[in-house]
Amino acid sequence: MRNELKEINGYYVHPTVCIDEDVKIGKETKIWHFSHIQSGAKIGEKCVFGQNVNVSNNVIIGNGVKIQNNVSVYEGVELEDYVFCGPSMVFTNDLTPRARMPKGHECYHNTRVKHDASIGANSTIVCGCTIGEYAMIAAGAVVTHDVAPYALVAGIPAKQIGWVCECGKVLGSKYICPDCGKKYLLINGMLRSTYVNGEK
Repeated sequence: MRNELKEINGYYVHPTVCIDEDVKIGKETKIWHFSHIQSGAKIGEKCVFGQNVNVSNNVIIGNGVKIQNNVSVYEGVELEDYVFCGPSMVFTNDLTPRARMPKGHECYHNTRVKHDASIGANSTIVCGCTIGEYAMIAAGAVVTHDVAPYALVAGIPAKQIGWVCECGKVLGSKYICPDCGKKYLLINGMLRSTYVNGEK
């Protein structure tokens, strides 16, 4: 099977990709083998989708998002800019599904993943949650509630076990990144960067 991507209107897709009508895809986005982009989806620029990615109807995905292999982004999920979705992680949109009595989209519970958050491999995001900016979801975690910005969560159900820098490194008790040197403050239980637009 050929591995090269074909350019279409400034974005790139593998020949096995299925793209429905009424889809918007930004420039320089790359979509790999056996993926499906459904009607009404809006995808930003410079995204990378791995093999077997499904983007459902009316999903909104920002710029620079990376979705690894075997991920389905269901209706009701929104991914802001530069979100990372690890391989085989799971989104949901219905808390009480029944095959015999399916619900319409008006009954879905929305999930929002804010900019620069990372979701680890094989983790599950139960619908109705908001994942804060720069949050880090450990591999295999099951998220059942909102996650604070910069929070590191792990386990089943997921619990916060620390804080992470914007670069992804775990922060120590003084909230100074050991790698890039960025400094943070803990104010009313929430982490805040002391940098504004790259300046201290």
